[in-house]
Amino acid sequence: MPLPSLKDQLTALIAAPSVSCTQPHWDQSNRAVIDLLASWLAELGFACEIQDVAPGKANLLATYGSGPGGLVLAGHSDTVPFDAELWQSDPLKLNEQGDRWVGLGVCDMKGFFPLIIEAVRELLDQPFKQPLLVLATCDEESSMSGARALAEAGRPLARAAVIGEPTGLKPIRLHKGIMMERIDILGQSGHSSDPSLGHSALEAMQDVIGELRVLRSQWQREFNNPQFTVPTPTLNLGCIHGGDNPNRICGQCALEFDLRPLPGMDPQQLRAAINAKLRPVAERHQVRIDYAPLFASVPPFEQRAGSELVRVAEKLTGHAAQSVAFATEAPYLQQLGCETIVLGPGDIACAHQPNEFLELARIEPTVQLLRQLIQHYCL
Repeated sequence: MPLPSLKDQLTALIAAPSVSCTQPHWDQSNRAVIDLLASWLAELGFACEIQDVAPGKANLLATYGSGPGGLVLAGHSDTVPFDAELWQSDPLKLNEQGDRWVGLGVCDMKGFFPLIIEAVRELLDQPFKQPLLVLATCDEESSMSGARALAEAGRPLARAAVIGEPTGLKPIRLHKGIMMERIDILGQSGHSSDPSLGHSALEAMQDVIGELRVLRSQWQREFNNPQFTVPTPTLNLGCIHGGDNPNRICGQCALEFDLRPLPGMDPQQLRAAINAKLRPVAERHQVRIDYAPLFASVPPFEQRAGSELVRVAEKLTGHAAQSVAFATEAPYLQQLGCETIVLGPGDIACAHQPNEFLELARIEPTVQLLRQLIQHYCL
């Protein structure tokens, strides 16, 4: 069966819904996307391995050539949820609007895979001295379970990895991490006329917030990286819920917050510092404090400025490597021994938005760039 055109491939990928979400009613399988990619890559002679991560969730690792070293071209196969009524066209149909393609995932980041195929199909008549690996993961938009499973399994192993997240074709060598955390306080409710009848979870939470703000100030004094637009770590107090009536001592209170560490900051050490502040508050207010992550943290990422991959990407794109505020799967590929950068054709400003698009003018430059990277690392 002949390989579909680039546009037809992207049309088929967008028509295969693969939302990943922490809300069960939104969450979907990504197998249809994985199976499409596997069929096309197998047609080109790639050896395709599908890694089951969870029911209905899978990674694809497709390999052309063999041996040590080589290049990984990586992306995630899932999308975020969408509000169909806010789109000007059907989100699951590729729509050409003037100078752009519009559709869910066209930028973030299903569009990267047909561009890889377009780049490599012109090179397959040459002997590959080192392997090319195409990686498609599941659940990047929620738990990153696909990349975590890959890291735990110890695959893939290559010299370099390029993740095609939307960066406007500018190489990215560092980003902050993300920790989403929750603190639950269980006090003792009682009649508000006599404070001795209870232990206020709300007043304990007030002290907890004070301690978190002290830590935030301390970390912002200690850690600073001018390569980021916001050069310090951030801690955002996102939402709080507690109590039920003005005339009852508050018996329960919960706080959810996010923390975005810079490269060089260890999430486990940050949690240990928070726990050390919580214990005295619990004793002072005679309450129980439970602290745990809402999701497993994504570590910060930094690829050394002088590394071969960064130098090659800077030369090929004409742009100095930069930083971004959003997180990616880069730390997990780096854990596998790959020099790693983030570099893709889309624009992050339209990702996760209605009418997500990919500019047609980016297609040929991306194909040429990927071809040059494959030639450098594999031929």
